[in-house]
Amino acid sequence: MAGTVSGKVAIVTGAGRGIGRGIALLLAREGARVVVCDIGAGLDGAGADAGPAQDVVGEIKQAGGEAIASTLSIAETENAEKIVAAAVAAFGRVDILVNNAGILRDRIFHRMSWSDWSDVLDVHLHGSFNMSRACAARFREQNSGAFVHMTSTSALVGNFGQANYMAAKFGIVGLSRAIALDMQRFKMRSNCIAPFAWTRMIDSIPAETPEEKARVARFQEMTPEKIAPLTVYLASDRAQGISGQIFGVRNNEIFLFNQPRAIRTIHRSDGWTPEKIDQQLRGALAPSFTPLERSSDVFSWDPV
Repeated sequence: MAGTVSGKVAIVTGAGRGIGRGIALLLAREGARVVVCDIGAGLDGAGADAGPAQDVVGEIKQAGGEAIASTLSIAETENAEKIVAAAVAAFGRVDILVNNAGILRDRIFHRMSWSDWSDVLDVHLHGSFNMSRACAARFREQNSGAFVHMTSTSALVGNFGQANYMAAKFGIVGLSRAIALDMQRFKMRSNCIAPFAWTRMIDSIPAETPEEKARVARFQEMTPEKIAPLTVYLASDRAQGISGQIFGVRNNEIFLFNQPRAIRTIHRSDGWTPEKIDQQLRGALAPSFTPLERSSDVFSWDPV
């Protein structure tokens, strides 16, 4: 029986561990040939290790699939071109890009350094652009292609100490939407997923009180492999017509997120002054203000 993505060639960044690994393995099981991209860095982006990417390639081959590894950094524009060229050289084409790679440099904002900021954006946002731009040229030639980008509820809702990560992940939402709009005439699709999963990206959550330990136990139920089915579906031809959307996956739940649209309005035919705004804005619009919530405040129920 043919798999969901049989005959496709997929590139998955950050595929040596966690969510990326689960996606790469399922893509291969569903018939895709896979380029496993991972420099093998630490969670903060330091260091390099070819082992994780090669290990995933080994798993895919052992199961009868086809895969190659790349340990080039996606933060470098020329490396993105090289990764795509390697996919074409090995498999003849490229059909799917999953932008998953990322690092963390969590700091409360007034202590965040420029390198904390720029290094996170380089991998998440600039890396996603580099890879998407390199793939877009190939997708345009073949008049087809699918992008799946990982965003985060930290960006969509909020979190403490993550201004860099939130900005990068919200930027990815804009990038995905722009690709969906610009490239639809070439039959390309672009969507985002906000994943909930227990990976090394969140395994530093403190767990000292009984409540904190219970929360961590609930997180641990959300394995990285749970993100893969929706990713593979969105990458497949079965998802034709689905583009520019933001989804979420939390254990066995799939969410569709709304996107910013005007929800209330006030106007004056004689125009505004600061004083007039002060007299009217709060009373008219404040009931619809978005509260300063964190992701855990919004998704407060146990994973299903």
